[in-house]
Amino acid sequence: MTEIVATGGQLNRTQVAIRQVLDGHRGGWSAVLPMVGPAVIASIAYMDPGNFATNIQAGAKYGYGLLWVVLVANLIAMLFQALSAKLGIVTGRNLAELCREQFPRPLVLAMWIGSEVAAMATDLAEFLGGAIGLSLLFSLPLFWGMVVTAMVTYGVLTFERRGFRPLELIIGALVAIIALCYLVEMFIAPVDWAAAAYHSFVPELTDAAAVTIAVGIIGATVMPHAIYLHSGLTQARMPVRNDAERRKLLGFSNMEVIVALAIAGIVNMAMVMMASAAFHKGYGDVAEIETAYHTLTPLLGAGAASVFLISLLASGVSSSAVGTMAGQMIMQGFVGFRIPIWVRRLVTMAPAFVVVGLGVNATDALVVSQVILSLTLPLPMIALLAFTQRADIMGVFANGPVTRAAAAAGAALVLLLNAVLLLQTFGVPLPFLG
Repeated sequence: MTEIVATGGQLNRTQVAIRQVLDGHRGGWSAVLPMVGPAVIASIAYMDPGNFATNIQAGAKYGYGLLWVVLVANLIAMLFQALSAKLGIVTGRNLAELCREQFPRPLVLAMWIGSEVAAMATDLAEFLGGAIGLSLLFSLPLFWGMVVTAMVTYGVLTFERRGFRPLELIIGALVAIIALCYLVEMFIAPVDWAAAAYHSFVPELTDAAAVTIAVGIIGATVMPHAIYLHSGLTQARMPVRNDAERRKLLGFSNMEVIVALAIAGIVNMAMVMMASAAFHKGYGDVAEIETAYHTLTPLLGAGAASVFLISLLASGVSSSAVGTMAGQMIMQGFVGFRIPIWVRRLVTMAPAFVVVGLGVNATDALVVSQVILSLTLPLPMIALLAFTQRADIMGVFANGPVTRAAAAAGAALVLLLNAVLLLQTFGVPLPFLG
C-alpha cells in the first residue's frame, strides 16, 4: 500500500475503493463509480475537433447519408478500446511496451515513427480546435489561440501529479459538457428523424469525395493514440492478485467502454444530424468550422451558435490534454527509458504550431490530420489483435473465436477504406464510385 499512499489522498481513496469492490465489500453504484475513468478519458478522442470538421463536412454535403459510417466506426472503436483495456488489465503492460518487447527492432522503429506521426496529427487537430474556438470567442489570432490552448492543456495535465482520479474527473466533466451541448442542439435543429434512422443503417457512398470523408470519419473516430492510451490507463490503475480479480475488472471495464463510447457515438451522430439539418439544403458547401459557426446564427439563432462554440472549446481543451498524454505514453513505451516530460510534450505539440505558423487553412488541416490518423491506424489495430489472441501473453483471457472474427472484420474494413483512399490520392480511377 506504500505506493498508493505516496501518490496522494485522492488516489489512495480511489484505489482503496476499487480494492473493496474486488474483495466483495462494495456493491451497487458504490462499486461502479470507482471503476469509471479510463474509457471516459479514451472517449474524448472520439469527440475531438477532428470529429467536428469531418462531421460538419459529412452532414453539409451528404445530409444524413454518412451516418452509417459514424455508427460502424463507433462499433469498431468499442471493440478495439475494450481489447486495449483488456491488454493493460491482464498483462500490466501497455501496447507500446509489448510492441517493443515482441516485435523485431526494424518493425518497432517503423511503428514508433508512425505512432509519433499519429500523435502529432492528433495534437494538430486538438490544438487547432481549441484555437478556433478561442479565436471565434475573443477574436484572437489563431496562433495565440494555440498558445492559450497549450497553456490550459499544460495546466490540466499538472493534475496528473495528484494521481489518476483528478484528471479523470476533469475530463469526465468536459465530456459531459460536450454531450449536453449536443443534446441541446438536437432540440434546436430541425432534424428529420426518419431520414436519420434510415441512413444510420443503410450504407451508401455516392461518389469519390464521400469515400474521402468516410475515411476521415474513420480516422476521427477509431484513433491510434486512443488504442495505445487505453492500455496504459488500465495497466497499473489497480494491481490485481489473481485471474478472478482480473475477470471482475474486465467486466467493469467492458461496461464502461460500452457506455462511454455509446455516448461518444451519439454525440458524433448528433454532429452530423445538426450539420445536415442546418446546412445540407442551401448551404452544402459549408466545410469549415468557422463558417459553420457564423452560418448557424442566422439559420438557427445565436443560442445554437453559442452552444456549438462551447462544445468546441470543451472538446479542444480536453482532447489536447488526452492527446498529449497519449503522445507521452507512446514515446516512453517504444523507447523503453524515461524521457523528461517537457521533451515528450514538446515533441507532440510542436508540429501543430508549425502548421499554424505556415498559414495552412485550419479546417483543411483538421481533415487531413484525420486522414493521416486513419492511414496510421492499421498497425496498432493489427498488433492489438495479435497480442490479445495469444495465450502466452493473455493466458485464459486470450480472445475467443467470435471476438477474433469481429476484430479481424473491423481491421479489414479500415484497411479496405485506407486502400481506396490511397488509390484516390494517386489518381487511380475507381469506376464503382461513379
